[in-house]
Amino acid sequence: MENKIYFDNGSTSWPKAPEVAEAMSELLMTGAFNINRGNYEGAYEVEGLVLQTRDQLAKLFHASDSRRVIFTPGITYSLNYFIKGFLKEGDHVLVSGLEHNAVMRPLTQMKSRGITYDVVHTELDGSVAPEAVERAIKPHTRAVIVLHASNVCGTVLPVREIGEVCKRHHLWFVVDSAQSAGTIPVNMEECGIDFLAFTGHKGLLGPQGIGGFLLTEELDKEMIPYISGGTGSQSDSLEMPGTLPDKYESGTMNLPGIIGLNAALSYLERTGLSTLHEKKMELTRQFLDRVRSIPGVRIVGKQNIKDRVAVVSLDFLEKDNAVMAFELEQQYGVMTRVGLHCAPLAHQTLRTYPQGTVRFVFSAANTQEEVEHCTDGIRELLSV
Repeated sequence: MENKIYFDNGSTSWPKAPEVAEAMSELLMTGAFNINRGNYEGAYEVEGLVLQTRDQLAKLFHASDSRRVIFTPGITYSLNYFIKGFLKEGDHVLVSGLEHNAVMRPLTQMKSRGITYDVVHTELDGSVAPEAVERAIKPHTRAVIVLHASNVCGTVLPVREIGEVCKRHHLWFVVDSAQSAGTIPVNMEECGIDFLAFTGHKGLLGPQGIGGFLLTEELDKEMIPYISGGTGSQSDSLEMPGTLPDKYESGTMNLPGIIGLNAALSYLERTGLSTLHEKKMELTRQFLDRVRSIPGVRIVGKQNIKDRVAVVSLDFLEKDNAVMAFELEQQYGVMTRVGLHCAPLAHQTLRTYPQGTVRFVFSAANTQEEVEHCTDGIRELLSV
């Protein structure tokens, strides 16, 4: 993408981690053999890489047992697994005011099955107080579902403190890590997370089409498989296996996606999450400092880099946001995302509904020069 600046890393990361494409290509060229099916050396080798990837993810998210790392086609699928496969009639759920449609649409759909939810009070900067969560609990509340970091404004929620509230009230705690995994630490044990949904293609720098979830032993005892089918194990039974991870993994796995994620996780481990995060946050600071001085621009959410990830939304007060995004790409080569970002609830909370915002999400591959070029472009477009 010559002469283009990619600031849409909240949608998917680009460029991917080194070796991702090569690892996927090598697998496809030399033998993407199905594990748990083929009784030959190539299938065993691929199975070893899949097990290694589970170990990498368990280590990254501080899970005690890598068998509880479950692969899915993506984080939306993972969240649906809990919402549609675990919740029962009469259950009540609490969510933040920032949730993505990956949570809100399944919950809304499940209203017809007798499941209800309430939105916890969320501040204009995206902050959620643990006390607000506690006040919203009802006698029939069964779970709290929150994102770790907002895909609209970048605000990071206090998941450790919310997890403590859940533990005190014996509630299941579900965390959507779409914008935090691979960016900031996500510690299941310390935060009391029972169900952690993740995607491989954003902060983890892997390919699209691979994600998953991790769950605790206690939750596993109460969950039943949402999807059933062939696993390559216990094939003499018409019942799903009770052993992990087979219990939750039916059908042919996305092996190229898993192998690509394996390469990405190896890169993150070598480089260090903190090293990458520090660079992204420095670019975020520079962007905010430069935009703050431009008239006619509202920075949505937090005004600094405290308790946030490298996600920034701007609301242009004197020009249409869609026009600004279009002109930034056409005239300055800056690629962003404009609109509601599949999170209308968040935009209602942040008072940017229905117009939405122009979102800028930085990666460690971006540069200070790109930030300067972009913000100069914003200033010039608004001066016309």
